[in-house]
Amino acid sequence: MTRTAQDDPPRTEPGTGTAPVVPPGAELELFPAMPLEDWRATKDTFHRFAQIVGKIRLACSVRRNHWWNVPFHLTGRGLTTRPMGDPAAQFCVDFDLCSHQVRVDRMDGAQIQIPLIGQSVATFHDAVFAALADLGVHPDIWDVPFDLDDATPFADDTRHADYDPALITRYWRILSQVAAVLERHAADFCGKTSPVHHFWHTFDLAVTRFTGRHVPVSANADPVTREAYSQEVISAGFWFGDDERPWPAFYSYTAPEPAGLADQPLWPDWAHWTESGGGSHLAVLKYDDARTTDDPVGTVLRFLDTAYTAGAHLTQGDTDDLTSPHGVTDPYAHPTPETTDTP
Repeated sequence: MTRTAQDDPPRTEPGTGTAPVVPPGAELELFPAMPLEDWRATKDTFHRFAQIVGKIRLACSVRRNHWWNVPFHLTGRGLTTRPMGDPAAQFCVDFDLCSHQVRVDRMDGAQIQIPLIGQSVATFHDAVFAALADLGVHPDIWDVPFDLDDATPFADDTRHADYDPALITRYWRILSQVAAVLERHAADFCGKTSPVHHFWHTFDLAVTRFTGRHVPVSANADPVTREAYSQEVISAGFWFGDDERPWPAFYSYTAPEPAGLADQPLWPDWAHWTESGGGSHLAVLKYDDARTTDDPVGTVLRFLDTAYTAGAHLTQGDTDDLTSPHGVTDPYAHPTPETTDTP
């Protein structure tokens, strides 16, 4: 399906983007450098693109506990909302960050493609909603960025229009590599665990372990917080940096935070606890420190394990009962990374 109005933003055919292609046989770099300043303008634009699509997901998906219906999931080429809408007329929105387009698919096979290159936030917003209307979908969203420094409504934002395809592809590759590490971290815990998912509002990737304890939540807290933290959690994740902490990093936190958490040891020595507002703390391992070690993956996993142990110890969680080494709970198996096909 293609709109014919001359003033519509252009659409592209599959494979016409300009993503850098890795030569056959070449290896991708593990954890490539991604200084915030190198892609701040592109990040600010794409973050708003993501929020537009994310708000559509919020409006059209079935609500799940702890807002698990809202985040994006990773694909082999980018990000996906996953199918949503009426069961008889589902649709899906995918960011293809290799060919640099958004695909809006309806379950009957109808598809509209929207280029990411050359768009402002305003033109991208209009193109997405025009595509949805063509497919018979009419979502109602709050058309303002969430928790960003410029609250210009999406439909009016012509200032944010930077999009470097090479940097966006690198962003997705880093997300994919970090997601694989977080999946390994998640595998060692057999209690209630969130998916590894990408939060479009805060632009981080996270996985959360639940201790099984319900906690009192103030009626005065906002509804997002009340749903997200109705149970005791120990979360692990990765962010790309912001004005407050202008560097990418791995992190972990325990909520509610037990007394003395920030006094607990972390590994490696250069990981640290930092205040995150309201008296709570984050365990932080800077991405550049981790990626330049001899074993970046092992370093991140051990860091996350020590941060989890700190929270679990102070909350008196039954860590032994909830352990599943390498994702195995079979009492007769003897799992190792080699026998469980971990990445």
